[in-house]
Amino acid sequence: MLLARFLKRLIKVGRLDVIDADDRTHVFAGRDGPTVTIRLHDRALHWKLFVRPDLYAGEAYMDGLLTIEDGSVYDFLDLVGRNVEAARSQDPFNGLMRRIDIGLRRLQQFNPSGRAQRNVAHHYDLSGALYRLFLDSDQQYSCAYFLKPEDGIDLAQAQKRRHIAAKLLLEPGMSVLDIGSGWGGLALYLAQRTAAHVTGITLSREQHATAEARARTAGLSDQVSFSLRDYREQTGTFDRIVSVGMFEHVGVNHYDAFFAQIHDRLAEDGVALLHTIGRVDVPGSTNPWLRKYIFPGGYSPALSEVMAAVERAGLWVTDVEILRLHYAHTLRQWRQRFLANRRVAAELYDERFCRMWEFYLAAAEISFRYLRCAVFQIQLARRQEAVPLTRDYIVETERALAADEDRRGERAA
Repeated sequence: MLLARFLKRLIKVGRLDVIDADDRTHVFAGRDGPTVTIRLHDRALHWKLFVRPDLYAGEAYMDGLLTIEDGSVYDFLDLVGRNVEAARSQDPFNGLMRRIDIGLRRLQQFNPSGRAQRNVAHHYDLSGALYRLFLDSDQQYSCAYFLKPEDGIDLAQAQKRRHIAAKLLLEPGMSVLDIGSGWGGLALYLAQRTAAHVTGITLSREQHATAEARARTAGLSDQVSFSLRDYREQTGTFDRIVSVGMFEHVGVNHYDAFFAQIHDRLAEDGVALLHTIGRVDVPGSTNPWLRKYIFPGGYSPALSEVMAAVERAGLWVTDVEILRLHYAHTLRQWRQRFLANRRVAAELYDERFCRMWEFYLAAAEISFRYLRCAVFQIQLARRQEAVPLTRDYIVETERALAADEDRRGERAA
């Protein structure tokens, strides 16, 4: 079968046994590594997985047409991840498919306001009960910050909030714009810890309702406000701007508009921080399965694409930090927590949804372990004097925030 030709070129590490739809076993092996066995239940997969494995493997797993006979879906994707770079360089057909995707990416990422809201709703307006199954207690749905790989998710997310707050150089009474404010955790933290006045904007109705309720419960409604608003519609000037895990939904067509807004909304001596997933590689396109089922309109940029737009906006890049394995550690804990609560997730949705979510969390982790994905934290300003000359202030502020939480008895374990 055609698929066998593809897998023979792919597997250079470990062993993959494939039981095809005719009950024949094909063995593909390289040097020592993990061993996984999969079964195909539809003959169409013999050619679909050759033509478009990055789409049809996920679909087949969701539909129960590809099952894991020995190992787990994570084990299968881990084996693929270890081998996929070699396949990319050796397989001309899949290279062609990637070139086609790149050619179409501006259409795929065309996200005017109306479409952007629908794309956000597809993922973020799922039941809040689903996200509570696997996120930390503060519902941070973005990369955590691990001082040690063994840190628990609540501690790592607390460290992420401190890290971001430190880079923002906040002072009491400052005004902050949080673009893509999620369930409100970061905005509430900045208000509580630094006495800032925070405006959070989101396109998710589910997240907006939760964030507003949390602000009321915390007694911070006079200090923190949340609005259903597209970033392009925001007005006013802010001392600080932060955006965490939202830029992946902007799309390359709209980078100039995004950074023009950062420039225009930022005070002359202001500081902004952008936290986004990116690719440590040349510009590319979004995986077709991820684009279809998880993040329509989404794209994780190359650093070069971001920097070009920043330059055109006339902003200073005052600091860049690359978080490499932090998201892999985050996703591993999310996946483990999701699997521990899988029965509840199936009651909320159904078995197919659970298989989709398993595939998503596993594939995302593999992307950060093997496929040159990382997280960029980019500090921006309108004036080069807006931040100190050295980075010492970051650690100093983090320690001060941690000590304050200790005094209040609120530090995450």
